[in-house]
Amino acid sequence: MADRLRIALIAHDAKKDEMANWAHAHEARLARCELVATGNTGLQLTRRCPSLKVERLLSGPLGGDQQIGARIVESKVDALIFFIDPLSAHPHDVDVKALVRVAVLTNIAFALNSHTADCVLFNLLPEKNA
Repeated sequence: MADRLRIALIAHDAKKDEMANWAHAHEARLARCELVATGNTGLQLTRRCPSLKVERLLSGPLGGDQQIGARIVESKVDALIFFIDPLSAHPHDVDVKALVRVAVLTNIAFALNSHTADCVLFNLLPEKNA
């Protein structure tokens, strides 16, 4: 693992507010990480959490999911937090499945909802001075 925890953040449209609220609740801890996000997720995060530095990639359907997948296989991401909307069809579902496959194959920490994201964040980045 790098000196700083490197986290990739993605949220489907119906989950972007939930992701932004989750990040806001953990803003101090996330500020200690290197954050990368797909375009629109990153935009929502920086609006809700202006203190966070988030590298924004392309929008997921325009290649952002694939950009994050490439970083995962290059060992440039330690954890993936992807709030998936299981109730909506997604035209780029193939890209989403490929990203999930890469996360599983590389055995990185991987969360699909806020509860699991808490577990990942708290285990990989304990409270300072704890």
